Amino acid sequence: MRYDLRFPFIVAALLVVGLMTVSTAALAPRVSPGIFSKQLLGVGLSILPIGLLWWAGRDRIYRAAPWVYGFSLLLQLSTFVIGKDVNGQQNWIVIGPLQFQPLELLKLSLIMMLPTVMKDGYRGLRSYVPPLAVFLPAVGLVVTQDFGGAMVLSVMFLAMLLVYRMPTWHVLLALLAIGVAFPTVLFPHLKPYQQSRLTIFVDPYKDARGAGYQVIQSTIAVGSGGMMGKGYKKGTQSHNGFVPEAHTDFAFATWAEEQGLVGGVAVLLLYGGLIWGLAGMASGSPRLQDQILFAGVLGQVGFQAIENIGAALSMLPLTGITLPLISYGLSSLVMTLTTLALAYVVYRDRFDKMI
Repeated sequence: MRYDLRFPFIVAALLVVGLMTVSTAALAPRVSPGIFSKQLLGVGLSILPIGLLWWAGRDRIYRAAPWVYGFSLLLQLSTFVIGKDVNGQQNWIVIGPLQFQPLELLKLSLIMMLPTVMKDGYRGLRSYVPPLAVFLPAVGLVVTQDFGGAMVLSVMFLAMLLVYRMPTWHVLLALLAIGVAFPTVLFPHLKPYQQSRLTIFVDPYKDARGAGYQVIQSTIAVGSGGMMGKGYKKGTQSHNGFVPEAHTDFAFATWAEEQGLVGGVAVLLLYGGLIWGLAGMASGSPRLQDQILFAGVLGQVGFQAIENIGAALSMLPLTGITLPLISYGLSSLVMTLTTLALAYVVYRDRFDKMI
């Protein structure tokens, strides 16, 4: 089958969940009531890049990858000069009422560019040079500004390497190196608030009025939803301002409070279906280059969903990573929809020009 119709259905269902969540979060204090209109605008704006991808097709997409990658690097680099501070991070470009985060385009460009330099698979240690030459400049520009964003890029890259047919012992060695380097080299150089966000989930009540406040309020909101929830736009924890960032970092808590355990499980199943669909696309594609691309998309969407929901439930560190298709964010929504459309178009053309 050339088209998997279940995939766009799942994307549309998550999009509806996101619009419902943003519309109810707009009722919370200190949240702009205009966020729902901007989220709808994001859905409309995404039609343009999706249509462009649909017209371009697989081969044109890969040929354009170096140009998109180069432009995204320049855009990310420009944030050090013209970037605006939004929520403590100077990695946004502001144009009038609109805000754009170049990191979102950088994610897409890596998903396009890395498969083009990894399409021949692992053929010895020198095979690591091209992908590292693409990945390291990107993550280097991001890590100093947005540690959570650097984590997403790293997981994407690791997912692609797993499909790269690299030896198993290389994978184990890389994981061991990360396990040793993070607590001994990376963690001590993080800012104090970043260190606190990464560790407070273990026991948020040790600083209930400070670093643990967000996580505590999130879990209270989720628990107060019970089995069936309080009903659409009837949440009390989020609407009364107890849940901070109810429209972004803790969008899942906002949803679960109003839709309960049933609604929360439904979202988990939708993400599971999305991940399963991407894995099916990878297994059903004959080219290694396409399999690597699907692995990158799966790594991005899957990791962001797991990390965001896990943080909302105090099971994982709080990193500020958004929930794909659900959290409010114009650039995040447009680029996530574009990335999923990219995967769908490449899957559509998976047998083109094959003998």
